[in-house]
Amino acid sequence: MTRRLFPLASLCVLCGHALAAAGDECGGALRAAKPNVIFILADDQGWGDARFAGHPYVKTPNLDRLAAEGTWFKQFYVAATVCSPSRCAFMTSHYPARHEIHGHFADHALNAARHMPDWLDPSTVTVARLLRGAGYATAHFGKWHLGNGAGAPAPGEYGFDVSRVVNGNGPALGEKEPAPSGAGKKRPEQTDPYFRAKSTAMIVDAAIEFITAHKDRPFYVNAWTLLPHAPLKPTPEQLAVYEGLAPRADDPAFGTWMQKYLAEAKDLKSQMQVFCASLTDLDTQVGRLLRTLDALELSERTLVFFSSDNGPEDYRIGNAANAGVGSTGPLRARKRSMYEGGIRTFGLVRWPGRVAAGRVDETSVIAGVDWLPTVCALAGVAVPESVRPDGEDVSDIWLGAPRARRTPLYWEWLFRVWGDEYQPPMLAVRDGPWKLFVNHDGGGARLFNIPEDSAERRDVAAEHPDVVKSLSAKALTWQKSLPPSAARDDAAATRAPIDGPRRAAKAKSSAQAKRPGTAR
Repeated sequence: MTRRLFPLASLCVLCGHALAAAGDECGGALRAAKPNVIFILADDQGWGDARFAGHPYVKTPNLDRLAAEGTWFKQFYVAATVCSPSRCAFMTSHYPARHEIHGHFADHALNAARHMPDWLDPSTVTVARLLRGAGYATAHFGKWHLGNGAGAPAPGEYGFDVSRVVNGNGPALGEKEPAPSGAGKKRPEQTDPYFRAKSTAMIVDAAIEFITAHKDRPFYVNAWTLLPHAPLKPTPEQLAVYEGLAPRADDPAFGTWMQKYLAEAKDLKSQMQVFCASLTDLDTQVGRLLRTLDALELSERTLVFFSSDNGPEDYRIGNAANAGVGSTGPLRARKRSMYEGGIRTFGLVRWPGRVAAGRVDETSVIAGVDWLPTVCALAGVAVPESVRPDGEDVSDIWLGAPRARRTPLYWEWLFRVWGDEYQPPMLAVRDGPWKLFVNHDGGGARLFNIPEDSAERRDVAAEHPDVVKSLSAKALTWQKSLPPSAARDDAAATRAPIDGPRRAAKAKSSAQAKRPGTAR
């Protein structure tokens, strides 16, 4: 009997090992199906502002590491030319005009002058709310800019368990305990002259604390930096890294648009030193975050996405001389413009073992409006039909299967653009290789073949009237699907962009009126 039972017992043990192994595989598959997600969003970082992207001066070893360990999607687009509407699209998968967010959120007088609400409606379904409902721990650290001031909801009302913010209500970045309601306590950014220079470290400190506390369950973290947005004031230690830098405006690493622009800078040496010092510290803090994932053995279970909210600032803006030397590489224009330099930003995705390492995708067209459906798909979270995303699930593209977009991308910008050569008509559409600009009345069409002309130097509208007709119809049909807006009516009636900041300054009698030409 013993001789008979021994093989049976051995078989049971072997089966037990097999089942355990299968369980481990299933558990691993489950973890892979619910990745941790870290979304690092820089503020006003240009498409060329990293060493891996060809910048000749800035040191970014940790962003270079992200690119080497992940995939760089070179045709990644944000949904707007400035911060608040771009962030709205990431959070909601909606074009920001659907929420009447046409520009950045400011004080209530300026919002009213541009016919905008004072904040994103907190009942809006967000990616954080959907993931939290599926068991994720959620956090937002850093710049918010989806509404602040009297009455504005804090990030917790949009689906975040924990937050520390700037440009928003709720607990402030850099404070251990939030001030009691109505206490009038100054926030840290109002008291430390080097707050912005240290802010990325504070954001990463908070993210590391949260990740460590939630390492045994899926988590979603927004780490949205304040840099390299103006004003920039690096610490002496940060600035010392670039003490000997002697930049050239005609450096061949810059495209022709950038070379012309930098040649007119007031003091390129000092401006570039300050800019690079600020960006390198951001990079240093990203490195700390990556090393923490390694130390906690979370790297293979964590998807890291890095982008920027729009193109780089213009040095003609009052407080942005230093921030204004950010690079668009070969692309035309800058922040506030719907030309490529204003809306094409980094699309870096790292997920070891799932997203190809060291891959550069030159052809796939993906966008900020795709963020919500894509992350939800990877997390196994259903997107309610009521959300009606404007973006699409591009998880297959992220995981290595390039394809054409199923839907065009659209933009609208109603306000001023600095630089006459950077002011296109007020609607834009990207469909296949084509990008069309057109006015609300259907006139003024400009057409570019982006894969062949990423610098947008050659308008080919006259050569392709059929494409102009088709894309104009799409752009105008899309525009008619948006909620009515007095801002759009004014802009369309004058066939010229509304200078919203100047109108608001005239309308506002408070001493807190924002000076036109100050970056926000």
